[in-house]
Amino acid sequence: MTVDSKNVVNLNLKKEEKNLNFSDFQKQNIKFDIVKLQEAYTQIIQTKKFDDGGGISHFGAICLTRKPGDPESVKGSKARGLYWTKPDKSGKEVSRDVNIVEEEYSEFIPDYENTYFKEVFDILSSKYKLGRVRILLKEPRSTLSWHRDPEPRLHIPIITNPGCLMVIDNVAKHMPADGSVWITNNTKYHNAFNGGEENRIHLVACVLDYKFN
Repeated sequence: MTVDSKNVVNLNLKKEEKNLNFSDFQKQNIKFDIVKLQEAYTQIIQTKKFDDGGGISHFGAICLTRKPGDPESVKGSKARGLYWTKPDKSGKEVSRDVNIVEEEYSEFIPDYENTYFKEVFDILSSKYKLGRVRILLKEPRSTLSWHRDPEPRLHIPIITNPGCLMVIDNVAKHMPADGSVWITNNTKYHNAFNGGEENRIHLVACVLDYKFN
């Protein structure tokens, strides 16, 4: 069988594109009980609905920390916080939502103290300087915007599927729901999408003292 060379697509990639660098996804030397995480999530959503962050499609957040004694600090756009994006063909960067002083979100919300998330929070906060800690929802067959955040993020996947990927620059990675803890370099442009047919649920924390090389 002969092949017409004019119909062959050139797949000769640049060297730097052949060797993907996953250093923006850093797995931590800590692991939690995934069954207990899923049970705690189920426990919370029986009484708490996701905040849509001010009308954002296919996104939801349940904040686990807040400003001490301030229930308003976790509502609306404060459930999302400041980020930068390039929304159109001009490529011009613009900011979205409100600036958050992450250090102020130091109180674990009392309503959730009887869940496994409190134990997780105590362990994580003993190892990292945390800002907001949230349970984030990405609905099926949906994506986030192409954006960057002020700080790295800690991820613990709770419910996921093989079609859930996070992309940082041009590198995509699936993080399994097995109790593992990841820190991702969200200060670079990135995205997350759920190509499956069930909700993607991650525990996500802002990490204020973590440096990427």
